[in-house]
Parts: sequence; C-alpha cells; structure tokens
Amino acid sequence: MGLRRKSRELALQFLFSFDMQGRLEVSPAEQEIAFAEFCQSFTASNPALPYARALVEGVCQSCRELDQNIASHSHNWRVERMSVVDRNILRIAAYELKWAKDAPAQVVINEALEIAKRYSIDDSVPFINGILDGMHGAQHR
Repeated sequence: MGLRRKSRELALQFLFSFDMQGRLEVSPAEQEIAFAEFCQSFTASNPALPYARALVEGVCQSCRELDQNIASHSHNWRVERMSVVDRNILRIAAYELKWAKDAPAQVVINEALEIAKRYSIDDSVPFINGILDGMHGAQHR
C-alpha cells in the first residue's frame, strides 16, 4: 500500500470518528488537538501522518463547500443521508480534486474507489465513482 493511500485511510478514520461525534465544524485549534490525540496511537515517525493531517485540516476547513459540491453531483441523495464512510471518502476526494494539484484526478478517484472497496459496501463503489466523475468533469468544462 502506498504512502498516500495510508494517509487517506488515516484521514478517513479520523473524519469518520469526528463526523460521528458531530464535530467536523470545530475551530482549527480544537481539530488540531483532536488529531494530535488520534495520532498518539501511531508512531510519531509515521510518514503517512503529514499528508493525513493536511487532508483532515482541508476537509474540516472546507466541509460546507465540499458538501455543497458533493450534493450538486449526487442526484436524489442528500449528503447527510449518505453513509458516514461514503460521505467522508467523498469529502477527502473532493478536497483533493479541488486543491491537491500534485495528485492527478484519475489517481484521486481510483484511490477513493479502492478505499471504498475496503471500508464500505459494494454498492458504494459505483455511487462514489459517479459523483467523483461528475465533479471532475464539471471542473474541466
């Protein structure tokens, strides 16, 4: 498994927990403290943590905008009705599609699908793919 995949999975695990607690829209300082506590269960030298931290910070700071973008591409599904896993996989990928210019869009989408295969149900993979393809296509029109 690549370093970025590990980072994305760590970010997903943190965001899942934070989302379940209804805490995604806390102050950056509170989010940083919570992420530091989350990281205590990992070795401090874990090379996946810096990118995971960047993803968590980006998703938390842009959550409303990301959710609006996801909602505009998810026909007949409100973001709050999506499974917590799928919602946060989509948030991470949407953040990377918009702001992580060093990650090609197709790589971001494929990584999201692989993570969905591991952490979600089979039906989630085409659902996530459709939304991310729509988001990517909208950025290039």
